[in-house]
Amino acid sequence: MTQYTSDPRQNTGPECQAMAEVRYEIDRLDRLLVKLIKERQDYMDAAARIKPTRNVVRDEVRIEDVVQKVLASAQSEGLSAKIAEPVWRTMIEQCIAYELSRFDELRKA
Repeated sequence: MTQYTSDPRQNTGPECQAMAEVRYEIDRLDRLLVKLIKERQDYMDAAARIKPTRNVVRDEVRIEDVVQKVLASAQSEGLSAKIAEPVWRTMIEQCIAYELSRFDELRKA
């Protein structure tokens, strides 16, 4: 299971007074995001193992469901949809490509 530990937060965005503080927090968040995305990748590995056929890897209905859930969450958290939607759509496409490659790797004879 992923452990979500990182350097401690020193400032919130509104508290930052210098670019060094901003950069520290962005770097800290990036380390956390890498761990979260790696955890997501683990589920792509599981999906590649579980799905019965290659043609079900890409699921347009599920893609739109995920994006709509993300947009709702983004709105409630105050994250701009102009950031959230393209980030998630790109991540989803990359995850699908990864899952397809893992699907193929797992079924090599």
